[in-house]
Amino acid sequence: MTPERFQTVTSRYKTLRIAVVGDFCLDRYLEIDPARTEISIETGLPVHNVVRVRAQPGGAGTIVNNLVALGIGEIIAVGFCGDDGEGYELRRELAAMAGVKLDFFITTPDRVTFTYAKPLVISPGQPPVELNRLDVKNWTPTPTAIEARLTASLQEIAPKIDALIVLDQVDEAGTGVVTRGLLASLGELAAANPGLPVIADSRQGLRDWPPVSFKMNAAELAALLNRNEVLSLDDVAATAAEFAARNGRPVFVTLSERGMIAADPQGAVDHVAALPVRGPIDIVGAGDSVTANLAAALAGGACLREAAELAAVASSLVIHQLGTTGTASVRELADQIAPKN
Repeated sequence: MTPERFQTVTSRYKTLRIAVVGDFCLDRYLEIDPARTEISIETGLPVHNVVRVRAQPGGAGTIVNNLVALGIGEIIAVGFCGDDGEGYELRRELAAMAGVKLDFFITTPDRVTFTYAKPLVISPGQPPVELNRLDVKNWTPTPTAIEARLTASLQEIAPKIDALIVLDQVDEAGTGVVTRGLLASLGELAAANPGLPVIADSRQGLRDWPPVSFKMNAAELAALLNRNEVLSLDDVAATAAEFAARNGRPVFVTLSERGMIAADPQGAVDHVAALPVRGPIDIVGAGDSVTANLAAALAGGACLREAAELAAVASSLVIHQLGTTGTASVRELADQIAPKN
């Protein structure tokens, strides 16, 4: 991507309206000082003393974080949280972000707030070390009343947005935002708006999803094909092209150090190389940065290869941010696209 095209595409970001539909969670980081370790009198077990607590939106909220960093004009959050302390924190963090709208974000006593509690050992001069994570999730089906509100929200926002991102983050199908009813509504929306970028990503895989733009990693693609081996670049390219032709929309497959494959419905396939690793890395949030940057770039008028190149640069910036779920701003992207002498 040339610096001129980068400027043209990213200058449109402040005028865009992008909706993020999916499983929002709270990332709560518990920073532990190992010098303050003690032994519990009651249990005889080691005590990790937390000296700092910080929270930020995770899951679909990580995509929102990245869109905010890009300066997107309006970001519409469609999802839910529990009527609990974690939900209060999640809404507070989302509401504090520039451009984020919570008109379609539901607080309900019928769900708990999806939470990742991440204990981090912070030692001077060393990268953070994450201990066993503590998760809070919903394990029962999402109530039909909540599903109905979410699908109604999807239909209401469709005519008003420039791109739509859908993220399914839960482990048990039907326990989060992306239910069968929402997928049916999503299929209708995509069919009625063929020019609208609609990018879908699912931890459970995209097997039963309607024809939208699939974004997945190599392992998810292999699982979709019922194959256990590591797929070659040629296999990934051919399969991505097949899905793109079937769906009538672009398909993206991230391949870690092998880069990314982007395919369009007309049969064109691009391979974008990964950027070199510059030191210690933390891959948490890399995939979400790709999703956010793909949607923003496509909505901003980028071609398929340009969008993939921007997403690859963003991912590289994010993985080098340790102990947090990082983001990449337009200025940071620009420094990589057109480095200053």
